[in-house]
Amino acid sequence: MGGELSVDERNLLSVAYKNVVGTRRASWRIISSIEQKEESKGSDKHVATIREYRQKIESELEKVCQDVLDVLDKALIPKAESGESKVFYHKMKGDYHRYLAEFASGEKRKVAATAAHEAYKNATDVAQTELTPTHPIRLGLALNFSVFYYEILNSPDRACHLAKQAFDDAIAELDSLSEESYRDSTLIMQLLRDNLTLWTSSDGGEGEAGPAGDAPKEEKPAETGASAETAEKSEAAPPS
Repeated sequence: MGGELSVDERNLLSVAYKNVVGTRRASWRIISSIEQKEESKGSDKHVATIREYRQKIESELEKVCQDVLDVLDKALIPKAESGESKVFYHKMKGDYHRYLAEFASGEKRKVAATAAHEAYKNATDVAQTELTPTHPIRLGLALNFSVFYYEILNSPDRACHLAKQAFDDAIAELDSLSEESYRDSTLIMQLLRDNLTLWTSSDGGEGEAGPAGDAPKEEKPAETGASAETAEKSEAAPPS
């Protein structure tokens, strides 16, 4: 790659990888749920077949995530100049380490979670100094970072605090929001609120992810050449 990617190129790259990973993440959640049900029934033959398929999905996910992380570390992050680009790429790095942590176990999960937290923290440090609280990329970062706290670190209190802080900061500056990013920003704010409602209404507050249909909502990149990312319902939830 030559210089820094344009906004359109950046969004297209993000969407392309997200589509590849999104279908596999959804499949993994469904297969894992089926595997647990079959294990509880004692269906050893079925469990073996299901486990083999789950491991195949995990292998594919690991390869794609590693490809993305290599591109980010070797080409995109070193050439990022604007604050917006730096936040975008470090957030993306956090996302793909988070995806690895979703299915990894033991030391591999710990390594992925630590790397995800570091990337999200780096993105947050830049976002807080260079992007407004209503900027769609800053809001998308807060959304996904809070999902990381909830799903990967099992820390609902920190997840809720981060999501609420981002929402409140954006509300305070809503009047200054530009027309071009109004839709993107308010949509992500709604997802932050939806997650807060989901998390605070969970029985026991254990921080466990609910059924696939109740998966927290996370930010998804725009599929057009828009200057900002558009948040949609999380691809982690299976289609209805």
